[in-house]
Amino acid sequence: MSPHGIHHLTAVSAAIRDNYRFYTETMGMRLVKRSVNQDDVSAYHLFYSDAVGTPGHDLTFFDWPVPPEQRGTRSVIRSGLRVPAASLDYWAGRLSEAGIEAEPVREIDGRPTLRFEDAEGQRLALIADGGAGDPPTPWDRSPVPDEHQIRGLGPITMSVPDLENTDLALRTVLGMRPVRTYPLPDRPSDTVHVYEMGAPDDAGGGGPHAELHVAVQPGLPVARQGAGAVHHVAFRVPDDAYEDWAERLQRFGVPSSGPVDRYYFRSLYFREPGGVLFELATDGPGFAVDEDAATLGETVVLPPFLEQRRAQIVAGLKPLD
Repeated sequence: MSPHGIHHLTAVSAAIRDNYRFYTETMGMRLVKRSVNQDDVSAYHLFYSDAVGTPGHDLTFFDWPVPPEQRGTRSVIRSGLRVPAASLDYWAGRLSEAGIEAEPVREIDGRPTLRFEDAEGQRLALIADGGAGDPPTPWDRSPVPDEHQIRGLGPITMSVPDLENTDLALRTVLGMRPVRTYPLPDRPSDTVHVYEMGAPDDAGGGGPHAELHVAVQPGLPVARQGAGAVHHVAFRVPDDAYEDWAERLQRFGVPSSGPVDRYYFRSLYFREPGGVLFELATDGPGFAVDEDAATLGETVVLPPFLEQRRAQIVAGLKPLD
């Protein structure tokens, strides 16, 4: 029993209008859901994805007016965005034209990779995925041509000071498989351990869309979340296995949120032993449950339990456009 890939990744922005322009205009992603943090309705929760919000594609942001992240361990340290290998030269040129300083394309863990940061220090990498993972639905209004659009998330790289307990949780609770190691590019003395999700004989098993990379970094201070940080990473579980996963966490004695209905998917939250917040999320029902697919993300939408507070909530949000 294992998740079958990355579902979404949620990060923090203190400059949400600039964030919106960057991810829609420079990165060419579609804003598929313009909503609020369900636990803090003063803050936007924006979801960027392909044309339809395919699970495994969603890069999302909380709008919090906080200082920049203090980097360190016990955190996610880089988020991969998958593209075709032939697109990396296009992206290098596009980022340069946008004034984004990127590293030269180089091979990391056997894959051509282009690493860069957004204006708030969100650490990103465009990674050649070899065609693995669910194919995205191109967005026909994207400024990025169809053939170069982002194909989805993965891999995600996190940092822990010690591997033992994290490894135990990944293998026994989440059913992930350790498959290889490589030196961390920024600190070659630190080792990155690669874990695969999905059944080994399943077409969805392995590949960057279904990998978690764990860097062991005992010499670093503990990160403090802020703008440019990742809040949590979510993994995909089948809709019909959601209750089984809730029972599994309980059986292993893992403290968790218990079942949480986010309306667009159902979730379970817990911290792995290294301190990184994980979420297990279902694929369905999806983002079209309360909007027409043609107009996703164009207006603020709220889950039903917040609708009665709409006027108050919307009045407290900043305009994005």
